[in-house]
Amino acid sequence: MSHQRFSSVNQFVKRSFDLLFAVPITLLVLPIIAICAILVKFNSPGPAFFSQVREGRNGAPIRVFKLRTMVPDAGGKLREYLAQNPEAEIEYERTLKLRNDPRIIPRVGSLLRRASLDELPQLFGVLTGTMSLVGPRVMPRAEVDRFSLRGQRLRRDVPPGITGLWQVSHRNNGDLRIREVADSYYVDNWSIWMDLWILLRTVRVVLGGQGAY
Repeated sequence: MSHQRFSSVNQFVKRSFDLLFAVPITLLVLPIIAICAILVKFNSPGPAFFSQVREGRNGAPIRVFKLRTMVPDAGGKLREYLAQNPEAEIEYERTLKLRNDPRIIPRVGSLLRRASLDELPQLFGVLTGTMSLVGPRVMPRAEVDRFSLRGQRLRRDVPPGITGLWQVSHRNNGDLRIREVADSYYVDNWSIWMDLWILLRTVRVVLGGQGAY
């Protein structure tokens, strides 16, 4: 980490914080992950888990695992839907998300995303050190490249997080500009107390279903 707030001591503090919370949380949610995986398999052909290479700290590629919430050939369905719905294409270009997403597995996919249960396998990334509990949203390199140069640099100074300031302040409602502002503010103003506040806020946001789709 090259940002001045992330000295060797602060890196150690943040890593210790991650392990202190991630180890017991992972043990507690393993049965939940297993149940969700079974539900995905029963409701959609294909694997229960989805993996994708995304950008980690210092720009290094990392493999991120999530519970699969989209149907097979989701990319093809997206292209077809956007070609037929110009307004949806504008929405997707601005936020990289859709309120009425044709790719989502009916019922189960929506439930997992609304409760953020699809994110739980990322806890294993926290345990291995490629991710943090709190940090900038983990994103593909192509999406990060749409940020300003300063925004890209700040994101790459820290490990990406399962949750973060953007998720608890805007969740799925923020466009790329808002994501960059939130992530940059987090890196510029980081403290262990901010991480704790974001974790507590995450619980409230998830339980309240705020902004989830």
